[in-house]
Amino acid sequence: MPAWLRLLAFGAGVAWTLPNTCLGLLLGLAGLLRGGNVQLSRRERALVFGRWPWGPGGAITFGNTVLHTGESLDLRCHTYAHRAGRCEEPQVRLGDHERAHVLQYMVLGPLFLPVYLLCGGVSVRNRFERAADRYALTGRGWWPARMGR
Repeated sequence: MPAWLRLLAFGAGVAWTLPNTCLGLLLGLAGLLRGGNVQLSRRERALVFGRWPWGPGGAITFGNTVLHTGESLDLRCHTYAHRAGRCEEPQVRLGDHERAHVLQYMVLGPLFLPVYLLCGGVSVRNRFERAADRYALTGRGWWPARMGR
């Protein structure tokens, strides 16, 4: 695919998911008031809010924003399947998992959150989470194509 077409597709994805990104921006800005930080990450294709002061730990993505409670998205974490006791997969880089969600948001735009919740929310049963884990493990397959449980 020519570079100009990739750039056009990226711009369309950013525009399509803008409502989700605005939600992430509001939450991220609230975190800044409580001591968080922010940086633009080309690697994650997102605005990354670090040291986000709320939540149980880890990260959450809204459009082209990622909110995480730690210092860096370079943190290693277990996959959903590993945590559910289904396999002994190696740990993955948290940022790679969240980048898959950024790409998923750019395809589904404002439909992402309802579809994600219909697929099971934050759970090993959710095909979006399994696809993000697969992408973090292999660098491929961020889209939740038909996959086994």
